[in-house]
Amino acid sequence: MVGKTIEYLMEPRVGIPIRQYVALLGKYLRPQMGLVIAVAVLLFTDIGLQLLNPQILRYFIDEALAGSPLDRLVLAAAFFTGIALVQQVLSVFATYVSGRVGWTATNALRGDLARHCLSLDMPFHNEHTPGEMIERIDGDANQLGGFFSTFVIHILSNAFLLIGILALLFREDWRAGLSLTLFAALTVFVIYRIKNVTVSHWKASREASADTLGFVEERLSGAEDIRTSAAKPYVMRRFHEFMRKWFGKEMRAAFLTSVVLNITWYLFTAGNALALGVGVYLYTSDLITIGTVYLILHYTILLRLPMEILVHRMEELQRATASIVRIQELFETKRTVEDGRGLSLPDGALSVEFDDVTFAYAGNDAVLHGVSFKLRPGRVLGLLGRTGGGKTTITRLLFRLYDPDEGRVLLGGRDIREAKTLELRDRIALVPQTVRLVHGSVRDNLTFFDSTIPDERLQEIVRELGLSRWLDSLPDGLDTQLEADGGGLSAGEAQLLAFARVFLKDPRVVVLDEASSRLDPGTERLIERAVDKLIEGRTVIVIAHHLPTIERCDEIILLEDGRIVERGDRKELMDDPDTRFSRLLRTGLEGTLD
Repeated sequence: MVGKTIEYLMEPRVGIPIRQYVALLGKYLRPQMGLVIAVAVLLFTDIGLQLLNPQILRYFIDEALAGSPLDRLVLAAAFFTGIALVQQVLSVFATYVSGRVGWTATNALRGDLARHCLSLDMPFHNEHTPGEMIERIDGDANQLGGFFSTFVIHILSNAFLLIGILALLFREDWRAGLSLTLFAALTVFVIYRIKNVTVSHWKASREASADTLGFVEERLSGAEDIRTSAAKPYVMRRFHEFMRKWFGKEMRAAFLTSVVLNITWYLFTAGNALALGVGVYLYTSDLITIGTVYLILHYTILLRLPMEILVHRMEELQRATASIVRIQELFETKRTVEDGRGLSLPDGALSVEFDDVTFAYAGNDAVLHGVSFKLRPGRVLGLLGRTGGGKTTITRLLFRLYDPDEGRVLLGGRDIREAKTLELRDRIALVPQTVRLVHGSVRDNLTFFDSTIPDERLQEIVRELGLSRWLDSLPDGLDTQLEADGGGLSAGEAQLLAFARVFLKDPRVVVLDEASSRLDPGTERLIERAVDKLIEGRTVIVIAHHLPTIERCDEIILLEDGRIVERGDRKELMDDPDTRFSRLLRTGLEGTLD
């Protein structure tokens, strides 16, 4: 078993190209080059003092055995103690500065990863759970903290310490220098051969961690359904399966890491025995003093320090490499919806046109089949149909969260694939049925933390929507703190905030996923007033569920299984008793569509 393990460890491993390490370090350490240089100065000064102090102690031993005056010994002891204290102070400062470098660099990396993930389109986010993305953005970045803070500096400084120790040993006696140089070369060779052993295993462990956290996040968000469905035993069984898988991968990676460390420990023990044997031989041959024997042994023990640090840094490098691979994979993930060439969209209310659009979500049957319609600027279109008919898909294509498989979507007569997505989404806005609010104040939820928007503009919008009384009813007005997911607000109040967001944005096209049937009468009146204001001078698409909103529509489209089965002027369809729309109104709109 041991032989097979050693044979496995000694197999050549392929790590990631060195240029990836250099590129990552350069990108995130270059802005902090002053602090990096400060860390390097502190560490190299500390190394110089480590090499000096044993010389003082050797002098103290030889002078004491020779019967030198006490004041000379006291002076040597004072120098030794002073240098040791300075070393400790330097170590504290180096730890603080390097920690600051690592924290700043990893935060910058987290920001870049989060920004990149937010730029990716819906197919990516449909395939990856929020829990998995948290692990990818935060967990992998955390693994690189030490890599950013002192990895390269520690490697260089300890290599310098190693070379300095060997040079001083050669200076004392060539036999001591040669024997311990061979020992150091063997140790470095072994470390080099096994440095990438655990990369794939730590990578698998991180992936298992991401899968577990993704499972937990999903089940916590559905805790109410799990309880009401008596699904707790199933969830716990699946949770233990994920944990068992993670535990197995973590244990294998930790075991191989432990083997690497133990091989190194055995080498260190052999090195100490070698140093003691060489020292005894040279002393009994009257070639060196007892102080020099101590010096050789001390330097050998000191030689162990850079070796241990190199091993730990290699272990850190193995963990970091696994994270770098995953981070690189994430950065290399490209959007399927690419920015257009920058064709400008017209000003004012915009027409909306679907030209023979067919679309299917990845790996599924088509959701839309040859959908074609044109909505003139300033008109209000009501989209009706049962759940799964394609209404939401039409709005997603309009926002270019996806691109159609066939056909075109046009805004203002221009293909939205030719426009920049940022400009496109600046011209259109959505009032969703379920409003997502973040932990923060009412002001933060209106402006999305944009501090450049003055309170006067927010108050103006509130007055324009007739919501002043509602805002005044909140305990601290705009400073009222909201919990995540809108805790503390009713569904209607959350929708009022969504309307205010849209007015703040002042888009040219509005998509309204109307849900006023869920509201109390008082809030419903405020919503209806907000809708009246919202449709003035804008092109509006309403996913309609409620009769008062339908009455505002100029045109109606009925969808069934991704096809338009009826389309026309609302009044004409309503007056014709043979139309589907007319029958819907007679049988009850809400119940039929639900």
